Amino acid sequence: MFPYKDENPTILTPYVTVGVLVVTCLVWLVFQRAGVEPGLSHSVCDAGVIPARLLGYPVEPVMTPRGPATLCADARAGAWYTLVTSIFLHGGWFHLIGNMLFLWVFGNNVEDAMGHARFIGFYLLCGVLAALAQILMQRGSPVPMVGASGAISGIMGAYLVLYPRARVHMLVFLGFFITTITVPAWLMLLYWLFLQALGSLPTLAGDTAGGGVAFLAHVGGFAAGFALIKLFAKPELVAAHRTRSRIEVRRRRSPWR
Repeated sequence: MFPYKDENPTILTPYVTVGVLVVTCLVWLVFQRAGVEPGLSHSVCDAGVIPARLLGYPVEPVMTPRGPATLCADARAGAWYTLVTSIFLHGGWFHLIGNMLFLWVFGNNVEDAMGHARFIGFYLLCGVLAALAQILMQRGSPVPMVGASGAISGIMGAYLVLYPRARVHMLVFLGFFITTITVPAWLMLLYWLFLQALGSLPTLAGDTAGGGVAFLAHVGGFAAGFALIKLFAKPELVAAHRTRSRIEVRRRRSPWR
């Protein structure tokens, strides 16, 4: 299931949400060469987070079709700024499009509750904390971590606190058949979190090699956003947003609109 829109009007123009979306797409097209090699591999190795290198662990060779090899052999070892730069990188078109869709659906309303400047800090902080959650459980992993999903998970955790009853429209894929449903935000977000928690079980059970989807980063980012939203949200903006939402609900229900 994928969300494609919500019924949650905004007060502020979401400059930061749009700006992050544009910058992330430009990074993909220019710095990552739209996924074409060797641009993709170079970008991921230079600006992605490599847990083993970040924490100073020895990087063990991994098996490839051509024999043992060290991933990202020329990467910038121990570069802490990669905790931030990795947020703007992606591993493929579907990775990018999926993340940007979630950012567009949920980001504007969270930005509406805290203002533009605070939203920038919130987004980056959630992304860093999400990456650290995954790194702490995969300290020796030589596999680069990239993606905005940890930061966006933080936005989703904040959305659950702020707008649990907002209506979210979902695309549901049933084989070749596609339909739509509308559910309360709390149901969609908790279902999504449940899936991420299930996906993180192998890592929690001791799979420290890394690779694949960083489920624990999703859970960590969601928890960070859930916990931090009260510190970042501005009460006057939250109140104005909820007033606007009530007005919109009454307008939609009115037979005279």
